[in-house]
Amino acid sequence: QVQLVESGGGLVQAGGSLRLSCAASGRPFRTYTMAWFRQAPGKEREFVASITWVGGTENYGDSMKGRFTISKDNGKNTMYLQMNSLKPEDTAVYYCASRARPVGNFDSWGQGTQVTVSS
Repeated sequence: QVQLVESGGGLVQAGGSLRLSCAASGRPFRTYTMAWFRQAPGKEREFVASITWVGGTENYGDSMKGRFTISKDNGKNTMYLQMNSLKPEDTAVYYCASRARPVGNFDSWGQGTQVTVSS
């Protein structure tokens, strides 16, 4: 089982930036894909971005393309989400997730970090 801990959330004005981090641990630490999801109050959970741990293939949700960048540091077992040009509609709890297989459900989740964008 992989343990995930998010950090970096907070309050920012519209147009600002934040960088989220997701520190992963586990013995052994095995992951194929890591991802960010978000959930706003009263809304379903939404895919934000994902990255393969080996190779670094990136995927983004449509509304994040061009504004968000996912990255990783394999040596630190840490994934990042750089969020620029933030909008009030980006307000949500952001979760990181991991899965050990190329496809299927994500089987490890962090506790989430709140991002609030004021207008």
